[in-house]
Amino acid sequence: MSAKAEMLETLRTMLRDVFRLRNDGVTYARLARAHGYVDGYMRALLESNVCEKGELLALVAEERARVDGPATAEVSSAAIAAA
Repeated sequence: MSAKAEMLETLRTMLRDVFRLRNDGVTYARLARAHGYVDGYMRALLESNVCEKGELLALVAEERARVDGPATAEVSSAAIAAA
């Protein structure tokens, strides 16, 4: 496995932990600390030119969807008209 792939897998694991902690309802301090670790790791990836911003955003969206489901749902025209 390449160094970049290992770093991205580490980031995926960190993101899953943050989303799990949020869903578990842990204290704010613990959740904020976990967010800080993820933010710092992502910043290091960006500043070292390992990843592009879009690549990281896509990875975060993918992990969020894996844990919480899609960010939005498909809405039919009939549902909009009924509202």
